[in-house]
Amino acid sequence: MNLLVVEDERTIANQLKQLLEKERYRCDVSYTYHDATKLIDEKRYDLILLDWNLPDGDGLTLLSLLRKEGIATPVLMLSANTEIDDRVKVLDAGGDDYLCKPYSNIELLARIRALLRRETPQKNTILTCAGLKLDTSSREVSVDGKPIKLSLSEFDLLEILLQNKNIVLTRYQLNEHLSQDYNSLKFSNIVDVHIKNLRKKIGLDDCITTVRGVGYSIKD
Repeated sequence: MNLLVVEDERTIANQLKQLLEKERYRCDVSYTYHDATKLIDEKRYDLILLDWNLPDGDGLTLLSLLRKEGIATPVLMLSANTEIDDRVKVLDAGGDDYLCKPYSNIELLARIRALLRRETPQKNTILTCAGLKLDTSSREVSVDGKPIKLSLSEFDLLEILLQNKNIVLTRYQLNEHLSQDYNSLKFSNIVDVHIKNLRKKIGLDDCITTVRGVGYSIKD
């Protein structure tokens, strides 16, 4: 998958590039509006991560230009703007998703995977493992066909584990996904509490595996 990062803060842009390449995406970086338009003219991208504020223009204008030119590449807008009106502007301009800064890497990667799945014939809102089924659209969960009720945090935790099957996610990563209180992430045991509750409700032996000293994983 070819991704384009359009971000004027070079440190952030390079960190994003390293993160994405670690996940085995091919990634180009542009620091300006002008350079981004050149790259988009020259290459085909599967996804564009677009910062709102650029030194020689703005991401919203670039997004509108792409859609007017008939370029349907999915766009994930990244911005420090938290106002609802700003999110609406992005969606109205043809954006596919909007993520506020600061964001967790695990959420960013999950959003990227979700957008890329939309572009494949295998698009599916159902995540499964053994007798467990989770529907990301209806937010329903069942085990062997029997519905189970989860809290919002339990659902979000189970969803991220299923989206990363066969990958060990650290307690910090999972906590980062659930909480915006970054100062308390290191000391919180909330993930362990939710995992314990999930295991009780799901009732499947070894569905969620503990990797001692690291975190948790769901395996096929």
